Amino acid sequence: MSYPAAVSERSSSQARRQNALSLLFFLCAAFAFLLRFTVSPQIMNTVVDYTADGGSFYEKLHFGTYAIFLLLAVVLFSRPFLLRGDEIGIFKALLRYSVLIFALVPYLFITGRAGSSGFVIDTYLVAGAAGLLMLALNADSRRALGDLVLGMVILSAVIGTIEAVTQHRFLPYGLNELQFRPIGLSPHPLALGALCATVIGFVPLARWRIWVRVVSILVLLLGCAASGARAALILAAMETLILLMFVPWPRLTLKHQRQAKSVVLLFAVAAGAVLVAVLFSGGLLNRFSNTIFDENFMARVTIYQVFGLVSWKDILFGMNGDELLKIVNEKLHLPFIESAPVVIIMLFGLPIAVLFIVLIFWFIFRLLRGAPLPAWIGTMTFLLAALSNNALSSKSPEITILVVLLLAYRNASYRKQPNSTSSAMVTSEPKLNRPG
Repeated sequence: MSYPAAVSERSSSQARRQNALSLLFFLCAAFAFLLRFTVSPQIMNTVVDYTADGGSFYEKLHFGTYAIFLLLAVVLFSRPFLLRGDEIGIFKALLRYSVLIFALVPYLFITGRAGSSGFVIDTYLVAGAAGLLMLALNADSRRALGDLVLGMVILSAVIGTIEAVTQHRFLPYGLNELQFRPIGLSPHPLALGALCATVIGFVPLARWRIWVRVVSILVLLLGCAASGARAALILAAMETLILLMFVPWPRLTLKHQRQAKSVVLLFAVAAGAVLVAVLFSGGLLNRFSNTIFDENFMARVTIYQVFGLVSWKDILFGMNGDELLKIVNEKLHLPFIESAPVVIIMLFGLPIAVLFIVLIFWFIFRLLRGAPLPAWIGTMTFLLAALSNNALSSKSPEITILVVLLLAYRNASYRKQPNSTSSAMVTSEPKLNRPG
């Protein structure tokens, strides 16, 4: 065999090996993400003491969290990967974010609040790990994982709508509520509503047929309505109108875009009125019958009275989560703390809480830099919806889902491409076509 032929055969063999490895890592990442995103705390509690009192520290972390951390270590150290343009800065930002979040864990142990470190790892640290894992995969794999997550939330919306109609949940749910609310594949009705509202902003970035994207948004709106999450539904309706009016339509001039959007807007308003009437008649909007200023709304306002029930030392240096919940139960007569600012301030103490909040917002907006407009709209919707529930202060996968979607669709095809063509390789790697 001649030398050029031998080199060609060796290169071909190496390419096949890299393609197989890329496909394997993609499948493993898909499994790890779905494990974290679809296995609820209620299901986890049937196996380990995940959110229940007692149990060892290792039981307080989600199986999906372990899977993501383990896969990240394997992917980072088993092969080289290529970073291009702004991905280098994002990789550094992810590392910086992960290190700073991880530093909170020993702080919580030292201050006697080790039990609260589980939510820091399960909600925030795993989001950084998922982001690093996404960057270690190629662009096609990232987009495929984004499509997978979109499909998962759409399926959750379908299941939630069926649950609302049948008044029967398919997955375990331990809370007793005065009014039935579906959960789909999420841990809580409010989580279902927030996820449906968030994902609406990312559906336009998927490379699906236009009718598939329209149907997907409609399904997500129905799922949001079925969840009973009123704030999320209002945000989802506003988000859909903003997407309709401000996202560019390809192959149309500005004049034709304005004309087409005006017609579609009139149709959307008329169809929306009919849809609202149908949803009311079907009982999916019953929670709006007493307006949004009901007992649940007042509970989110009343919770801030807790700052007057604790000492200034507790506010400055933080306190144990169980003690905080006891005060809320006994003095404010509230069963839960549905306020992320209250939990974060009272858990970390005000100075560290401020730094923590700044870090989270810096991290999210760093990922948004250069992202397409729908991603900005979806992210703003998530942040506003998160203020009406405890997604930012409990063991929830929403932030990790947001990170996966931002990294999957940040290079949408219609977005203006940056002039910079710089790229950096973490380690040397031949340029290969890797479908995985």
